[in-house]
This record gives sequence, structure tokens and C-alpha cells, in this order.
Amino acid sequence: MLNISGIHEGFVLDHIQAGTSLQIYHDLKLDELDCTVAIIRNAKSNKMGKKDILKVECPVEALDLDILGFIDHNITVNVIKDDKIVEKKVLHLPKQVKNVIRCKNPRCITSIEQELDQIFLLTDPEHEVYRCKYCEEKYRNPNKR
Repeated sequence: MLNISGIHEGFVLDHIQAGTSLQIYHDLKLDELDCTVAIIRNAKSNKMGKKDILKVECPVEALDLDILGFIDHNITVNVIKDDKIVEKKVLHLPKQVKNVIRCKNPRCITSIEQELDQIFLLTDPEHEVYRCKYCEEKYRNPNKR
């Protein structure tokens, strides 16, 4: 049995879809932070069969909940202080995501003006569909379960 110790202060991302933790690690830019990160892949789960878990020992302010909510709003975020869970954050689909999705429309202004932010707005929450703010190009979240 593998034993990963608890963390003193930080957060634990639980109920991550199996096999996606490394992508989440990069999307949250955890590789750019100077903090301890444990990635647990394919852990047994009664609810999901298999799941991934990320344990991150750094201030919770470093976590972008909008990006995480966009990636998978079913992920559980446990905030840890003094070795105890002090808060469980609920994720929601963000109404807007900035610089997470890139517009694939070659005629979009963002293809020409590289310094423009890539902004997508949630237009269909039920199907998790986002559209480019500038050209209305549709993007359906592939992480939808």
C-alpha cells in the first residue's frame, strides 16, 4: 500500500477524473509555483471506480477556481490549514474563461491580434458550451462527464 503523508497547509483536489491529473497540474500552472505537489493517479474510488487526487502544499489563493471549475466542476476542493480540512469549496462552471481556450477560427480577431485575451463566454450551461466573445466560435468542454 502506497502511503502519501498529509499536508500542513494547502489544498487537496479530489474526485478528479482518472488520468487527467497531470493536465490539471499544467492548466493550474502548478509547475510554475515553488510548492510541494503529490499526484495520485488511478486511486480506488467507490463513487467513480478510479480517480486521481492532487495534494498541493501552498496557499489556496494560488488556485484559480474558475479554471478548475471549467476543467471539471465535479472536482472536490478541500482547503487544509494546520493539518485539518477547514473548508470544502464548491466549483461552478464559470460564466467566462480567459486565456484557457484558444479560438480555432482563423478569421477571428484573436488570430491576428496576438495580444488580445482569448475570452470565451458560457452560452449553454447544460451542455457546457462556450463561445468566443469576438466571433461566436463554439467550444464544447471535452471534460464533460
